[in-house]
Amino acid sequence: MNNTVAIILYGSLMLVIWGVYATLRTRRSRRNMATLEEAKATGLSEPASLHPLINLADCIGCGSCVDACPEKKVLGLIHGKAHLINPASCIGHGACRVACPTNSIQLVFGTEKRGVDIPLVSPDFETNVPGIYIAGELGGMGLIRNAVSQGVQATEAIGKLDGIGKGDGYDLVIVGAGPAGIAAALSAKQQGLRYAVLEQDSLGGTIAHYPRGKLVMTAPAMLPIVGKMQFTETTKEQLMEFWQGVTDEQQLPIHFQERVEAINPDASTNGFVVKTAQQEYKARAVLLAIGRRGTPRKLGVPGEEQTKVVYRLIDPEQYRGQHVLVVGGGDSALEAACSIAEEPGTTVTISYRSDGFSRSKQKNRERVQQNEAEGRLKVMLSSNVIKVESDSVELEQGGEHSTIANDAVIVCAGGILPTPFLKAVGITVETKFGTA
Repeated sequence: MNNTVAIILYGSLMLVIWGVYATLRTRRSRRNMATLEEAKATGLSEPASLHPLINLADCIGCGSCVDACPEKKVLGLIHGKAHLINPASCIGHGACRVACPTNSIQLVFGTEKRGVDIPLVSPDFETNVPGIYIAGELGGMGLIRNAVSQGVQATEAIGKLDGIGKGDGYDLVIVGAGPAGIAAALSAKQQGLRYAVLEQDSLGGTIAHYPRGKLVMTAPAMLPIVGKMQFTETTKEQLMEFWQGVTDEQQLPIHFQERVEAINPDASTNGFVVKTAQQEYKARAVLLAIGRRGTPRKLGVPGEEQTKVVYRLIDPEQYRGQHVLVVGGGDSALEAACSIAEEPGTTVTISYRSDGFSRSKQKNRERVQQNEAEGRLKVMLSSNVIKVESDSVELEQGGEHSTIANDAVIVCAGGILPTPFLKAVGITVETKFGTA
């Protein structure tokens, strides 16, 4: 009898526990489904870059990927399977793939609807042209941690090439002094390679062009010689100060204001001749650690040649008391618009051709909503710039034209991948539609 009572009690307790678990699981599933449906309804269902593709047949619903994602609320369980519930907030950390115990997650570029141009590279980041490597943003991996890791891995592979340490010239020429280029230079120095870094602009790459005070999200990364980068969230200025300190302390040979014009094969050395406007560099290998922006993408409308039209924001304060139009829907556009809108006396409008900010982070979208609600910012979705006048801008939205007062236009429409340059070098560029 006692055994029977015990079985009933334990059985009842197990049923209660299971009932509570099932209820919580169902509620969580419904919340995640609602988040996914909201993303679709608001046009935020397209991830901006690298993102997980989940094989639902193999997914066991353990939730490891959900917990591993640093961004949080990007992945969620629906009916016991992991889903990308907030695609627009995914920025390609890749922690989900590492955490998955069943290898059910692939990291892919692009979707069936939106292709992404990516240079073809091998697992050690060598292109189809032997001896030329690509690391960082140009390869589609924009995160600082990823760029650093790729720069190091590519340089380690270069250090094993035949001909390294022999003949005249350099073992390696690194093009670009952003995170990938600096990490590669440190790795080259650690290996004792003969190397040089060529930078067409200034230290820091894309980071140097961020607006003043912009928060930069990153993750701890290991730098050769220097050790661990401890940043998680920092400002542009702090990060630039760090990079400057590293280059000064390690005396990295960076040649600034040298734009690479051509990379030609050198049959006599089985390497390359890298040509800039100033001089030529002979090298056994070349690492392209440049950004994807290349040439800023222009609007192609009358009046765009005016000096009041620029393609990046440096200091929001310079637009105090002005009527400003920001064109674009990515993070840079939203951050620029909000920063300017928060300056006294400004009137700011965002014009974006799509019906939602699907390529921006949740934090930036919320910031736009707050500024719009407080009357500091006007959002014009599904709109296009028709003409830029000296004191106004003409816009089209839903077939109707309107003219707004304007003192400045900031175009944040990204950049054109330097495909012509890559093709001239012989590098193959693929358009990825949801492929690994």
